[in-house]
Amino acid sequence: MNASESRTLVVLRHAKSAWPEGVPDARRPLGPRGLRDAPVAGRWLQDRGLVPEAVVCSPALRTRQTLELAAAAWDEAPPTEFDERIYAADGGELVEVVRGLDAAVGTALLVGHQPGVQDLVEFLADGTGGEAMARLRTKFPTSGIAVLALAGPWRGAAGRGARLLDFAVPRG
Repeated sequence: MNASESRTLVVLRHAKSAWPEGVPDARRPLGPRGLRDAPVAGRWLQDRGLVPEAVVCSPALRTRQTLELAAAAWDEAPPTEFDERIYAADGGELVEVVRGLDAAVGTALLVGHQPGVQDLVEFLADGTGGEAMARLRTKFPTSGIAVLALAGPWRGAAGRGARLLDFAVPRG
């Protein structure tokens, strides 16, 4: 991929989790609704030609499960990195994760948590997206998917350096 070409960043908030008593936050599994919604998110990406070439995912159980169920809709699982920085990250920390993506990757998926995922999208795509951005600013619910176009290389990701193309909340 040429450094001047556009890249697509898909940001997925994990599906709805359960809150079992005595289970640490990082080990919380998906709940019944999350188990239904995550595969639908994967099909939504498949249907729109947004299957990622690479994935960077929080190591929390609920994000791992979301990714596994979503990826079941794809012909093959893309290379995945489980990055500790994503868990409990704010938007600025997530920008650093995006900047570290492989330059050869055209479409990447970041699977993370609130409020970091919303902060990231608002930072990168502020002033774009119209109605989709208005909905995202109101709430970035579980299984929410933001699709952004970035001009140039990942390492150049910066505030207002992207356009929000779509925001959806697939439900099962």
